Formats: sequence, C-alpha cells, structure tokens
Amino acid sequence: MNISDITKEMNKVLVGREKEVQLLTIALLQDGHVLLESVPGTGKTLLANTFAQCIQGTFKRVQFTPDVLPSDITGIQYFNPKSQEFELRTGPVVTNVLLADEINRATPRTQASLLEVMEEKQVTIDGETVKLQRPFIVVATQNPVESQQGTFPLPAAQLDRFMMKIPFTYPDIEEERVILQRFRQSHSIETIEPVFTLEEILALSKEVANVHVSEDIESYILHMTRKTREHEKIAVGASPRASLALLKASQGHAFVNERDYVIPEDVKEVALYVLEHRLLLTPEASLTNTTQEVMEEIISEIGSPVEAS
Repeated sequence: MNISDITKEMNKVLVGREKEVQLLTIALLQDGHVLLESVPGTGKTLLANTFAQCIQGTFKRVQFTPDVLPSDITGIQYFNPKSQEFELRTGPVVTNVLLADEINRATPRTQASLLEVMEEKQVTIDGETVKLQRPFIVVATQNPVESQQGTFPLPAAQLDRFMMKIPFTYPDIEEERVILQRFRQSHSIETIEPVFTLEEILALSKEVANVHVSEDIESYILHMTRKTREHEKIAVGASPRASLALLKASQGHAFVNERDYVIPEDVKEVALYVLEHRLLLTPEASLTNTTQEVMEEIISEIGSPVEAS
C-alpha cells in the first residue's frame, strides 16, 4: 500500500484536487494542521470528510458562528442529577479529523480554545486534561470574500499553529464539467473505501520523521526563514516554529514522492504554503504587494544548494 493511494481513492469524489490532498496528507503525517481559504461551494467540507474516511478516522464538523462558546468546542463538566456528581462530556475536538468551518466567524475567545488542542494534542476542561487520540488534524476554513462582514481575523498566534494555508481555487472548466457529470444524480462519497487504518498512519508518521535532511538543506531552510525577517517589505517574519514546520513539510513532501531524503525542490514546493500566512507586510508594502507575491520573490532569491541528499 502506497501513501499516494489516498489521493487515488479521493479522486473518486474530488476533481482536480491532487495537490491539496497531497498537502493535507503531509500535514497529517507530520502532526500539522491546515487552513483552507476559499469562497463557499468549492468542496472544502467534502475534502475533510472524504479524507477522514480514507484513513478510517472519525470526522466531526463545527460550524463557527459568533455565539459559539469555547465549551461548545472543548466540552464541559455537567451535573448528573441521577448520580449527584459532575461528569465530563467532551466536545467535538475528540476526533481524528476536526473541520472548523468558517473559523474566522468565531470570537477570539472561542478561536483561542483551539490553541491547546492544536499544539499539545490535549484539551483541559475545568482542570481535567484529556489526551486526544492520534492521528489528529484540524482542518479550518475561512472565506476571504466576507473577511470584513461579522468576522474576527485570526491573530498571528493562531495562524502560526497552522502548518500550512492552502488556497482552494476554482476548478477549470473541464474539471467543473466532470463535477456536473459525476454528481448529476448521486453523491459518490458513499463509494469511498478506507485506504489505511489509524495504526498504519501512525507507523507511516514514524517513517516520515526519519527522512534524511542534510546540513545543506537545513541551511537552505534557515536562510529562507531568515530572509522573511530581514526583508524590507515585511514587518513580521516567520518564527522558529515556521522553520521547523518548513523542515517537516519538506520531509513529508519527499516521503509522498517516495524518497527517503529531502532535496531543494521539496522545500520550494511547500515553502509558500508553510510561510506565506505567517508574514505581516509593512503598511507601505501592503498597498502594492500581497504576502504571496513577496514570498514568491524570496523563494526565487534564495539560492538552492548545489547538492543535497
């Protein structure tokens, strides 16, 4: 069984999303989380649900709105009148794949309830700590079109917890034609068969951690993140957590491409998704540039190692 079999299985339902599925797989294997940014109706929920089925994992979806409370996400201690005792009732975070739909519609307090979950893989409810089952991944979505209408932009600390931000673009006309034909009569998600068990995913995660990273590649990653901190158009650059995320994502990219060592192209392929959402441009630069344009400029400026294996 090959890790690429996840993409093949998901192609039964999703059309033209091979890159997004690959990045999601990388994040899962490396204990990361992803933020999907797209207008409604492009298949973000379908992606997360199908992905959970492929790994025989549990899937839970939370629709974030301004009235959602932190306890709605994490859980509560409630009083049972029959036993006359308080009992723990965990929230939807206790799952393998958590879809945080329209996360920027929740208040900052509710958004913050995910910080411990994403970083520590545990949740604390009224002083009682519950360890989450691995693998665990948060797939959050946000709609860029409505970013100023009743939303609360994710703070830098929250964005930094996401290994990658993946833009979910429109399909091209032929891909959309396939969607019309495939879903004209029925929803083919019922055809999805599990590809891996959770135990097999955990075993693969250990293999990914052993993918070799040479000193040249380490230096390449460090120079790239350092450049974001020194660039004249960037007010806040990538953190050391971002450097580690870029290394892990590069390992994951090498692994899904059936290599046990990282090459410069692995770093280049994932750098934009790992670093772009962590940058804050200067007020002057933001008038004429996007963070994507500046990040692409940095990637092109940093020289690749001649040899790396």
